[in-house]
Amino acid sequence: MAQDFQGIAIYKSHRKMDLKIDEKKVNSDMQKQIQEQLKRQFQQEYTLNFNRNESYYKQNEKLDRPSPPSSSGITIKLNQGSDIIYRNIKENRYANKTEISGKIFLIKDTLQPKKWELVNETKYIGEYACFKAVFKEDYTTKTITEEGNYEDVTKERVVTVWYTPQIPVSSGPGDFFGLPGLVLEVNDGKLTLVCTKIVLNPEKEFEIVEPTKGKEVSQKEFDSIRKKKQEENMEMFRSRKRGRDGESVFVTIGG
Repeated sequence: MAQDFQGIAIYKSHRKMDLKIDEKKVNSDMQKQIQEQLKRQFQQEYTLNFNRNESYYKQNEKLDRPSPPSSSGITIKLNQGSDIIYRNIKENRYANKTEISGKIFLIKDTLQPKKWELVNETKYIGEYACFKAVFKEDYTTKTITEEGNYEDVTKERVVTVWYTPQIPVSSGPGDFFGLPGLVLEVNDGKLTLVCTKIVLNPEKEFEIVEPTKGKEVSQKEFDSIRKKKQEENMEMFRSRKRGRDGESVFVTIGG
């Protein structure tokens, strides 16, 4: 490969739903409709532009398909944002343009590679020979019980990825990087990202441009802002749930 090669990788996402629904308030038909709406919302497409040292990752825009009228009266639309993740491996830094409640933030910080365990397993994804790598971590989520109380739940997440040394860049979708080859598939037990198309050295060259818009913060500062906003939203939901008293449908999506 030439020293200055470029590439484009397209990924598609699927998410396994883990719903907890109050069966006294939601019949089986309504639960099925909720499941189908959530499944469609989480099917997205992403593009990763990359060269040896830099990458630019974002969700592709798509037109919403018209949904048939729901007999339950429930319509679900998830705001998945328009994040842009710029990564510079050579300079060991990244910039993430993201949004919370209509306010744009620009997270700038140092790259923190995951502690990957390289596994002696291989498979082909398309024409590319791929190797397996695994990463394990504990994470904590805050939920609201049906009684309206806060509850912290700690779980272990096991992330399995497949990367190909045939494309020798330490990049991949989202925050999955740091391996001796491009990451083509990711699975963390719920989320699956699969590369469906790769174009190396496209005829039309492109420039990888670092995002610049948004309030500049560190990752630690942004995590604190996001946590505070999540708690505010949960408190608002809890207040509404108490106010309706029996009329609300309680739905929890597993983390």
